[in-house]
Amino acid sequence: MSQVIAVANQKGGVGKTTTAVNLSSALAERGYKVLVIDLDPQGNATSALGVDKHSVEVQAYDVLMNNVPIKDALQGTEIEGLHVLPTNIELTGAELELVSLMSRETRLRAAIAPIRHQYDYIYIDTPPSLGLLTINSLTAADSVLVPLQCEYYALEGLSSLMNTIDLVRRSLNPRLRISGILLTMFDRRNRLSYQVETDVRTHGKDLVFNACIPRNVRLSESPSFGKPVLLYSSQCTGAMAYRAVADEVLNRDLAMQRIPRLEVA
Repeated sequence: MSQVIAVANQKGGVGKTTTAVNLSSALAERGYKVLVIDLDPQGNATSALGVDKHSVEVQAYDVLMNNVPIKDALQGTEIEGLHVLPTNIELTGAELELVSLMSRETRLRAAIAPIRHQYDYIYIDTPPSLGLLTINSLTAADSVLVPLQCEYYALEGLSSLMNTIDLVRRSLNPRLRISGILLTMFDRRNRLSYQVETDVRTHGKDLVFNACIPRNVRLSESPSFGKPVLLYSSQCTGAMAYRAVADEVLNRDLAMQRIPRLEVA
């Protein structure tokens, strides 16, 4: 059974999509079968994985609202073993339409169930808000990965997210846990980045990944070419950082026997 991870933070611009796309790519590069579910109506994860979000015929909206089997909407990518459930702006309407539906908070969990056994990891790219799409993501997930930008208000936003996770755990998904906190947009020229890192590691302790994601031009450019950074600039600092995070994820999960160990040539 796969690990389902929601990449979430109620604050926008912290690197959720960048993390969902590139961490998934790094795990697929290691030989694992990975699915990215794009649940942000902006569709940036879809585009970053090389899928034209404007031309997709079946997407996340159809899966959530029209009960289309998720397998009929999945698309392949340039990376072997990495698939994506695409989305586009049509998903915006789901926030309002879900309100009147039965089991509105668990529709994504039900949609994932038939294909869950086919993947080692399923990453959900969530919107930067606390609506029913994000609630669906947290209800479907085993854990939450929190990207945290190295800036002044980082810890304030983290506290708000933790309260939301506690609410979901109490009412909808008691097994939900924090899988890790990932520091993003780390600028080694900026003293503030080091101060935020110290504060987050003091409060988050073992939850904080050892690797930090640096500010990196290649990492920022890669989505405009419809490629994960591992394909766009394989040896840049951004690509190497996400490989390091992938190794940490695998080491944690292999130690807990959550995933099988692969024999990589």
